[in-house]
Amino acid sequence: MNDAAAAEGDLIARKEGSAGIIRLNRPKAINAVTLEMFHDIDRALDLFEADGDVAVVVLEGAGDRGLCAGGDIRALWESSKVKGDLGKILWRDEYILNARIKKFPKPYVAFMDGIVMGGGVGLSAHSRHRVVTERTKLAMPEVGLGFFPDVGGTYLLSRSPGEIGTYFGLTGTTMNGPDAIYAKFADAVVPSAKLPALREALTKVATGTGSAEIDRLIGGFATGEKSGPVAAIQAKIDGWFARGRMEDVVAALTADGSDMARDTLKTLGEKSPRGMVVTLKLLRLARATATLEECLVREYRAALEVFASEDFREGVRAAVIDKDRNPTWSPARIEQVTPEMLAPYFAEIGADELKFPDSK
Repeated sequence: MNDAAAAEGDLIARKEGSAGIIRLNRPKAINAVTLEMFHDIDRALDLFEADGDVAVVVLEGAGDRGLCAGGDIRALWESSKVKGDLGKILWRDEYILNARIKKFPKPYVAFMDGIVMGGGVGLSAHSRHRVVTERTKLAMPEVGLGFFPDVGGTYLLSRSPGEIGTYFGLTGTTMNGPDAIYAKFADAVVPSAKLPALREALTKVATGTGSAEIDRLIGGFATGEKSGPVAAIQAKIDGWFARGRMEDVVAALTADGSDMARDTLKTLGEKSPRGMVVTLKLLRLARATATLEECLVREYRAALEVFASEDFREGVRAAVIDKDRNPTWSPARIEQVTPEMLAPYFAEIGADELKFPDSK
């Protein structure tokens, strides 16, 4: 598959039987998505939605490392350095696509096998049928880049049980497949060895097949697992993270003093203080927000502010460019993040506000 796929471009969209297949095809980059790929996915959805012979859409990743490692962060970093507009354009089109996927009128099945991060979460976790495997490693590690969990991540994380989403969003901790189901990022665990058979079955479903029938079909391949390791520690997580301020989260972890609390503190200590404070506020606002679109509008405002920030450039430099894993954050401590620093992340942005098409 890989050799043939390599000749077909970064995004492959084609009909196989009654399925519209969308394959992210950058296996050497773990299928990291570019602006052009978002546009290609949108066009593919146009075609599959209009085609009466397409019963279901299937999203998959080329290669064996994962569905998608996220967005093309290096290109965003380069644009940010020269005060370019890639962030403004890419995130606008990406977020609009995320919202479209959630409302897509035909069953949309995402194979979340292997690594699923950042932009890959946006393309998969808003779909109606989300399939993980024993190889799934799902994470939203953006706070470590001076950013926050975007692509509707604040919507998803705010709907996880208790403070599980707050924990995953602030620490960037990786979920396995059952964790993802417990956190409401996925629906079914299917052994990776069974994915080809499930994929084949999906290409044979009758036109007009509804989501309930697709659920039953997937269920025939699924293990039935509903919760992973994180469920066992939810009580502790809830006790630490049920706070409105990062200072109070840190105080609760410090007072606990257990090995897990100390490890969590160490992880938080590596993240952008500004990014953590912004993330926590976005999550609390998302919890009281009814729709994905409303969360995406708020995320877009914050994302444009992040794009212009030194923390974003420094976070990407340390993690992706120089790979020294030693960012110098500004400010360096959470208690130094002032209301004045936060205000621009949440302010309305006039003509640049994210707007969704009335219909697609």
